[in-house]
Amino acid sequence: MHAMLNIAVRAARVAGNIIAQGFEHRDDLMTESKSENDYVTRVDKEAEQAIINKIQQSYPDHSFVGEEGGVIEGDDDFKWIIDPLDGTTNFVRGVPHFAVSIALMHKGRLDQGVVFDPIRNELFTASRGASAQLNGYRIRCSNAKELRGSLLATAFPFKNKEQELAESLQLFSKVYPQCGDIRRSGSAALDMAYVAAGRLDGYWEKGLKPWDMAAGALLIQEAGGLVTDFKGGHEPMKTGSLVCGSTKLVPALLKTFKQ
Repeated sequence: MHAMLNIAVRAARVAGNIIAQGFEHRDDLMTESKSENDYVTRVDKEAEQAIINKIQQSYPDHSFVGEEGGVIEGDDDFKWIIDPLDGTTNFVRGVPHFAVSIALMHKGRLDQGVVFDPIRNELFTASRGASAQLNGYRIRCSNAKELRGSLLATAFPFKNKEQELAESLQLFSKVYPQCGDIRRSGSAALDMAYVAAGRLDGYWEKGLKPWDMAAGALLIQEAGGLVTDFKGGHEPMKTGSLVCGSTKLVPALLKTFKQ
């Protein structure tokens, strides 16, 4: 395992322990609302700080971008992108589907990625050019060639619903009649990890932040899949729109969206 990936895995497991303990004692979460339908708990904050502390023990000069802590200045050649608890609403409501997401960008390119599900003890990892793994075993995206029979995932807007819901429903209505089924799980990081593992054939969502998708994007790329934005471009982390999946399914999704 790459040295920096090893540190990321250790950090993810430390955060996972904090999250698992918090999940058992949800009455003491001290939940706050960041905005409409967007929540943060003390566990989110504690997990993020634990991740940063663990990484800084080995790499004190690196920079960080975290969902809860904002930006920590440092060496921009090495930038860690962190979502300490992706799926906070699930966590707060007792739905056991959420994950830690940690990615490292080296000179502007995704280099290392970890998505850790502390409830199922599933550790998804990837290093650039060295494949993707689940608990130490190599994973691959599915070989789905068309929408027919495919299992997909997406998300509906939980902010600005009135402005964005119509477009989301329009896209859904285009895809749903053509595919096998569609899921909406509440965790972008796990949806993307599941695409990398071949559990889902594809996934799309708009309005994402870099910490939502960074680790998952590398997992999918290293598992032989495609990651694009809604125009087929290769910078979804800048546009915030994401379409990902098997190499032949993504073009089929993009074509369907344009119809």
